[in-house]
Amino acid sequence: MKEALEAQIKLIVAELFDSKVSVVLTRPEAKFGDFSTNVAMQLGGKPQENASRIVEKLKALEDIAEATVAGPGFINITLADAKLQSIIPEVLEMKERFGTNKIFDGKVIVVEYSDPNPFKVLHAGHLYTSLVGDAIANLLEAAGAKVHRVNYGGDVGMHVGKTMWAIIKKLGGENPEKLDAIKESERSEWMATAYVEGTNAYDDDETAKQEITVLNKRIYALHSDDYHTSDFGKIYWTCRQWSYDYFDEFYARIGTKFEKYYYESEVAGLGFKIVDEQLAKGVFERSDGAVVFKGEEYGLHTRVFINSQGIPTYEAKDVGLIYTKKTTGNEQKQSMQVVLKAVEQFEPELVKATTHLTHGIVKLQGGVKMSSRKGNILRAVDVLDAAGAANKKATDTDDQDVVLGAVKYSFLKQRIGGDIIYSPEESVSIAGNSGPYLQYAYARAVSILKKTEVVMKSYELDKTERQLVRKISEFPEVVEAATKELTPHLVCTYLYELAQEFNSFYELNRVIGEPREEMRLTIISAYTCVLKNGLKLLGISSPNHM
Repeated sequence: MKEALEAQIKLIVAELFDSKVSVVLTRPEAKFGDFSTNVAMQLGGKPQENASRIVEKLKALEDIAEATVAGPGFINITLADAKLQSIIPEVLEMKERFGTNKIFDGKVIVVEYSDPNPFKVLHAGHLYTSLVGDAIANLLEAAGAKVHRVNYGGDVGMHVGKTMWAIIKKLGGENPEKLDAIKESERSEWMATAYVEGTNAYDDDETAKQEITVLNKRIYALHSDDYHTSDFGKIYWTCRQWSYDYFDEFYARIGTKFEKYYYESEVAGLGFKIVDEQLAKGVFERSDGAVVFKGEEYGLHTRVFINSQGIPTYEAKDVGLIYTKKTTGNEQKQSMQVVLKAVEQFEPELVKATTHLTHGIVKLQGGVKMSSRKGNILRAVDVLDAAGAANKKATDTDDQDVVLGAVKYSFLKQRIGGDIIYSPEESVSIAGNSGPYLQYAYARAVSILKKTEVVMKSYELDKTERQLVRKISEFPEVVEAATKELTPHLVCTYLYELAQEFNSFYELNRVIGEPREEMRLTIISAYTCVLKNGLKLLGISSPNHM
């Protein structure tokens, strides 16, 4: 609908002014019309006169009910009811395909997200990136892309050394047989406690720090030799698997599934090799025994890629990851900028094909920042459990679809990049801008449709009907914008506005038994289809009753 009108205006401009311009239609407030354009101001001369000439041509079109000039030369356009209503049979015919597009048709896109580290607990930040990554992947798939959902985590590195040091202390030495005493339900928490203990020892005890440094090198050696049979190796590989079992169990709980895990141990060697090769070519340089990239000349800062002990840092591993998969919090933003700038010096096309999104921090109540190093952490399961408790208190039910919808929407409705303070009570509220509010709005509409059969029929629209149909027609535009900009919150905002329009419509109008019943049922049917499609993009279920 929007694209066809843009093409029509482009033809009018070419006819009147012998000029080729880019016509972009926007959505003004409903009281001003269905579309607006500033094309008249792009033509030079007198914009209001230009607009008046274009308006006269638009008024002659059958699909246009009204066209007016506003301000210095804006054109507001109102569609004829018949044209606006044509979106309804399109929705009902396309069903789950309505809102899809071909922006990335035929493209192959790797979406990497969540990225927890084994030997540590999943915190609320991992939950956030899991939900946002899933929504972005859904948008890309709806745009025709072949999407590979992958995960990346640090199965080597100092955090593993710290945890392994504490685990060995807990086991009374390198005694892997004692791991059998750890209950399956307690494994993840047991390792999380070990990480905190190891971190505190590393910070406070010089002897422990030296022991952990040695363990760190032994862990890297386990991978270079693929050595599983030593007692030390048995402890490492067993606990590593415990972590991934725990991750998979949690992902199943939130409805997320990954095609592949990338491990730091797999990409570290490649990253080291690439950095070492580019060191010889002058991209990197040595500094105090380490290998660094000097980012100052690019407006960035210096980062270490290989430390003085010859071990690749996160930055070198990210280089290996970028090559392997051919995209973290704001805290990692500057680090990734330096990594991409370094890779740009020798593989610019690879950098062009990489998009890195940064997000804010999920904070505890009162804005306190969480830290798994200190044990002051809001775990991912804590968020879900808090939502479940709040929903139980509010509704006396334990509907996990509602709980998941509450958490997902609460995170996704926020623009990527800002910090998040999660409120369980607000997230489960059925009266506000929440997932359960949208789920209830869907169930409410479905209950109406169950009462009678939908029959396609067209009428002249009254104000409330028109506003709902107009909002329905915006869905493809919103999905396209959210996909191009990788901003799922646009879909959230739209769905909330759509549900509000429906609720206003239903509160002011009877449906069943009215002369306009057939048309209204048709509109409601299209509404439920659009709302369901939008919730699906967000990974939220659409219950038929609540």
